[in-house]
Amino acid sequence: MTVPAESETEAARLRESLARSLTEAGSLADPAWRQAVRTVPRHRFVPGFYLPADQRDDRGLTVWEPVTAELDHSRWLAAAYSDATLITQFDGDEPDWKQPAARHGGAPTSSSTLPSLVVRMWADADITEGHTVLELGTGSGYSTALACERLGSDAVTSIEVDGRRLETAAAALYDCGYTPTLAVADGLYGYWPEAPVDRIVAACSFRAVPPALTAQTRPGGKILLTLSGWLYGYARVLLTVNGDGTAEGPLLGGTVSFMSARTQAAPAFGNPAHWAAGLPTTARPALHSPERITAATEEAFHLRFLTQCAVPDVQMVTVDEVVHLVDVVTGSAASLTARDGRWQVRESGPFRLWDRVETVLTAYDTAGRPGPETFRLHVHGNEQHVHHPRMPMLSLPRP
Repeated sequence: MTVPAESETEAARLRESLARSLTEAGSLADPAWRQAVRTVPRHRFVPGFYLPADQRDDRGLTVWEPVTAELDHSRWLAAAYSDATLITQFDGDEPDWKQPAARHGGAPTSSSTLPSLVVRMWADADITEGHTVLELGTGSGYSTALACERLGSDAVTSIEVDGRRLETAAAALYDCGYTPTLAVADGLYGYWPEAPVDRIVAACSFRAVPPALTAQTRPGGKILLTLSGWLYGYARVLLTVNGDGTAEGPLLGGTVSFMSARTQAAPAFGNPAHWAAGLPTTARPALHSPERITAATEEAFHLRFLTQCAVPDVQMVTVDEVVHLVDVVTGSAASLTARDGRWQVRESGPFRLWDRVETVLTAYDTAGRPGPETFRLHVHGNEQHVHHPRMPMLSLPRP
């Protein structure tokens, strides 16, 4: 992508401003990563992206407006150096940025992650000179470029499941002078040709730690990834790999979400009304409100991950103020309805889904509502458990 000289000058100014603001916010403490942010031209990696319009459409869907240098140069350049995630693809459809069109709704499937989170992930992985790194999820290539600037291209391998995305990222990387090892590959299986590595950092989320990742990390090496699931509960974990193939490490604080690995995306579950039709007519009072895990708070974000461990195959949707939980694996279902300020629950199937959720919520309250950083994940082969000294052990789904 050819950019006028005056734009490059403005981009350099915006990079300096971005680095300064991230430093002041506490997101960029390491001078080496700060210099990388000052150096890497993010605008080269996002020739086009989508930003949400101020108003939804007549169906209530978010309208995503395309942004390119040709459409609105100032808006494009300013957004490229904002601390924001820039959506570059929906539903796996590669846009034609020469003739872009607005999107109505849709599921984001690729993006350029907000810079503060990118540098936070690299810094949290405890990366220093001499380390070899495997990045899972090249995306736009911006985070890959930062790693190359920090460590040198020879130390960086980055894989991406979407070949078209990787082709675009590779062109931008090479155009900027970065030459990491790149490959089209599924992050679930890592990348054996470059194994073993010192660090693995994932820019996508997994339901459990893929065994290939621990096998491809040197003893004493570290894996930083995000765990998530079909309830969209998230937790970041920093694992240290032991010589015997096991791994363990703490959950990290803060709220972070990444797109799921594509092969682990939640399955379609049909019409909630069909599931509700099989529920009993009688209900019981719910011990906990579903708002405990749906509220827009850090605690609810954390609780959604913990409860997800207890019901790993469950999805949740709210329709006409009724909260539905469905499990496509076992056929279990539950619905919660508020009546006179109190929640009532109806359940059916082999497992009482809301009972399991309430068990976790009650244990969490009894333990004094511990934060994410007080939990540890232990990986022993196919067994993966989340531990807290004052709560029952929680298990992740088998990888």
